[in-house]
Amino acid sequence: MNKPWFNHSCISEQEVRLRNAMRLVWEQHVYWTRMTINSIAFDLPDLDAVTARLLRNATDMGNLLKPFYGNRIAAKFSNLIREHLLIAAELVKAAKAGNQNAVADAERRWYANGEEIAEFLSRINPFISRDEFQEMFFEHLALTTKEALFILQNNFKSSIAVFDKIEAEALQMADTITNAIVKQFPRKFQI
Repeated sequence: MNKPWFNHSCISEQEVRLRNAMRLVWEQHVYWTRMTINSIAFDLPDLDAVTARLLRNATDMGNLLKPFYGNRIAAKFSNLIREHLLIAAELVKAAKAGNQNAVADAERRWYANGEEIAEFLSRINPFISRDEFQEMFFEHLALTTKEALFILQNNFKSSIAVFDKIEAEALQMADTITNAIVKQFPRKFQI
């Protein structure tokens, strides 16, 4: 029998599963966001399909919370993430159109949504610092804005460099949530 890559004395299989699933949905979050930005920027015919897949990510994220917090809290988180994604698409469309008023409005709502996400997570889990998660999430927003602007300017090399930072930070947010869930529900992760 093959031995798993993790040490049984340090981490449970349940934790490994949650960590992998959480990292996967956050990776998908940033990848499908990038694909949506590209589809908007270049009027690609896949925009509706790509956007639908991106929005499925919000449900996937919420579903990871269901076993710990129940359906109502999972649905609320999904809705907050869905709103985040829809505002992002609005922001890119407004920037592409050169509509600075619409950009400013979308950006204001995007950051307010980010505050709401950080507040929500800190309310459901005492091991998630509202301020620290908000700082991470705001960095995610700032980096995604840079990425979109570089794509709209056809500066693909810079957009890729920024995306590398986005990806690393998404994994940090995923790990922050996973670590907090493991601390809050230690019995579910016993070895």
